Amino acid sequence: MKPLSLLIYFVTGGVFTTLIVTLEESGHRMLSGLATLIPVFTLVAYFFIGESAGGVAVGQHAKWVLTGTMVSWVPYMLAVAYLAPRVGSQRAILAGLAVFFVLASVYITVAGRLKLFQ
Repeated sequence: MKPLSLLIYFVTGGVFTTLIVTLEESGHRMLSGLATLIPVFTLVAYFFIGESAGGVAVGQHAKWVLTGTMVSWVPYMLAVAYLAPRVGSQRAILAGLAVFFVLASVYITVAGRLKLFQ
């Protein structure tokens, strides 16, 4: 992998993140929410994966991520939504991340052992 490619990947992801935060801070909550719903990181990653490894690699990765999302990201969001009003946003996010990382680790381990999506 070329250092210039890494720089391009890094800057591209940072631009999207900065745009989302800037929209939120400037009061454009609807645009910020819409931008947040766009799968920015997978969008950027799949563009570059497609360019370097082709459509089959993108398709396999998409299946892996979709399954992983249901296993780990959905419970993370449910934990944050449930806990934030009760314990505050920072504690809810930390608890949600704990849920996410435990479930994601289990998923990665099982998917690797079963050789899913390879």
